Amino acid sequence: MLLSRFEYAAARTVEEAVSRWGESPGAAYLAGGTDLLTQMRIGKRAPRLLIDIKRIDDLSAIRERTNGDLSIGAAVPLAAIAEHPIVRERYPLLAECCTRVGARPLRSRATMIGNICNASPAADTAVALLALDAEAAACGPSGSRAIRIADFFTGPGETSLLPGELVTEVVLPLAASGWRGAYFRLSRRRGMDLATVGVLVARSNGEDPGRHRVALASVAPTPLRVPEAEACLDRNGAAAAPRAAEIAREACRPITDLRGTAAYRREMVGVLVRRGAAALDRRTK
Repeated sequence: MLLSRFEYAAARTVEEAVSRWGESPGAAYLAGGTDLLTQMRIGKRAPRLLIDIKRIDDLSAIRERTNGDLSIGAAVPLAAIAEHPIVRERYPLLAECCTRVGARPLRSRATMIGNICNASPAADTAVALLALDAEAAACGPSGSRAIRIADFFTGPGETSLLPGELVTEVVLPLAASGWRGAYFRLSRRRGMDLATVGVLVARSNGEDPGRHRVALASVAPTPLRVPEAEACLDRNGAAAAPRAAEIAREACRPITDLRGTAAYRREMVGVLVRRGAAALDRRTK
């Protein structure tokens, strides 16, 4: 299907981008475009104006703030995030999740912030950002604000962004440095398909006892954390893996679609939580 007719504008500043949206409500911000252009081709979206944000210098960088937090701009592609030395050293969970999105050519174009703004329940980077207590900074016609990633996703394809708001950066707190773990991802075609089930299990580094994170993708209307499973692992470590797995199974709300049945997805959540807890236990011995 051919793209519907639209106008194109390249913004040089965030203020210009938001101002252009105000002149044409219903416009769409364009970064990597890997989701947006696909949705336009199938007729799912038909914005009259695309506002390109890739030429805004402030959005194209990864910067360490004076307080040690790490800012990742909206136009930074997934491949650059996965290879950034600070991300790899402090936030290896995020680096791993970035490498699980599609193939390398796609990751060189697609952005992490585009990945979360698309709000797919299967968003691979969302589980890492949930585990790391990240925040998104948004700028819109009514001003700027910070949104916890935990409050960002509201449903399939839906976020808490207000009309015209542009996510300018995601901020990783210094306090989340050093979390270690693994992201287990099942799909029909490795690296080329959306996750059928995604499970991230992680533990804080250098703390005794350590704190845990359990985050799930593609098994509920939104990516989600399971605090009750995390608390179970906090109290009893790997010995509590069977109970944590059962809690995660009960927390998810999978559907049946072309990629898998609800029953299969629920069962795999339990399997992968146990596998993740066991991997953490081996790492500390």
